[in-house]
Amino acid sequence: MTNKEKEQQLKKHKALATGLFLFMAIVFVVMTFLLKQSPQNWMNYVKAFSEAAMVGALADWFAVTALFHYPMGLKIPHTNLIENSKQKIGDNLGSFVVDNFLTAENLRPYIIQLDVAKFVSEFLQKEKNKETLAQQAALYLQKIILNLEDRFVIEMIEKKGVDLLQTVKTNELISSGLNYAIDKGMHQQLITFLAAKIKQYIIDHEEVVKEKVKEESSVLIPGFIDNIIASKISNGLVKYFGVIEEDLDHQIRQDVATQLRIIVQDMKYKDSWRKDLDKLKDELLTANQMNKMAKDVWENIKKSLLAGLAADQSGIKNYIKNSIDDIAETFNKDKEFNDKINHWVRMNVYRMVLRNKNALGTLISTTVGKWQGRDLSEKLELEVGKDLQFIRINGTLVGGLVGLVIYILSQLLF
Repeated sequence: MTNKEKEQQLKKHKALATGLFLFMAIVFVVMTFLLKQSPQNWMNYVKAFSEAAMVGALADWFAVTALFHYPMGLKIPHTNLIENSKQKIGDNLGSFVVDNFLTAENLRPYIIQLDVAKFVSEFLQKEKNKETLAQQAALYLQKIILNLEDRFVIEMIEKKGVDLLQTVKTNELISSGLNYAIDKGMHQQLITFLAAKIKQYIIDHEEVVKEKVKEESSVLIPGFIDNIIASKISNGLVKYFGVIEEDLDHQIRQDVATQLRIIVQDMKYKDSWRKDLDKLKDELLTANQMNKMAKDVWENIKKSLLAGLAADQSGIKNYIKNSIDDIAETFNKDKEFNDKINHWVRMNVYRMVLRNKNALGTLISTTVGKWQGRDLSEKLELEVGKDLQFIRINGTLVGGLVGLVIYILSQLLF
């Protein structure tokens, strides 16, 4: 019910109570007049009833009005009680709530009924709720990423990168990588590539070979002989590297693999390799380079995360949705998990309320104390004023009946 509706009801009931008083006053005046003009015995009874009813109505009007106002504006002691006693009301209300509601005995039955796991399970079973939760999680993550200070993140990545590189043994890392590459036959691709390139280079530069042969040949050997020799050399080399390119079991391939493994072993165990590689690492990874690398890493990560969170379908969005589905499945089927959640919630709510119940009483007391006295009086009158008007109505009727009884007794006894 709105405040406006409450105000209308209050006015209506005030008018009813006041109207009843005025009616009794009219009855009293009429009976007094009739008794002087043409008195009859029954009129005395009606007059006695109306007279006492007016007294009861006025007395109860004073009592009800004195709670919220000064009757007729007169500052009579112990009137306008709500406004003048707001701090005491606040203190008593706070103490009343703490002493009568926030006790272990009263709280325990309600705490035991708390079933947070069931609520979460039912909430997550609805696809609309899961979709909304995923969207809100994505928006929240976007906000976190956008609010991160880039300089702080870059410095953190740079520091962690430097710390990591300082602990990494470069020679062991590279040697392990090369061993892995050899085991996987990756060197074979390189040999095939080089053999093909060398073969093609010789074919494309046969004239260079002829020139070199002529330079090394004697002046006594005719030029056509030099050309024949150069062609033989070129064709032989082309054929040789062609065989290497096509034969994966060629001896030279095995020799290269053997030499690579020797180099890898030396790299892993010889101090000269370790020193040279550490020196190279230090020269390459200067402070400026590390900062630039950290900046590039963060910019790429940030860009990828924001793009994934903004897209309707992305890996990170699917991960969020799958995580929510897993949580929903756990709440739906894992009774032991639900019991643990409910137990934890109940215990902490119970302890928190009992631990802070005095603070709640203080809050009520302080809040009421801060209200303006007139505001508090008006609030309470709006809430209970309508019912208090029945006190005035009852006072009018009961007062009239008491006055009538007294008048009857006086007639019988005297």
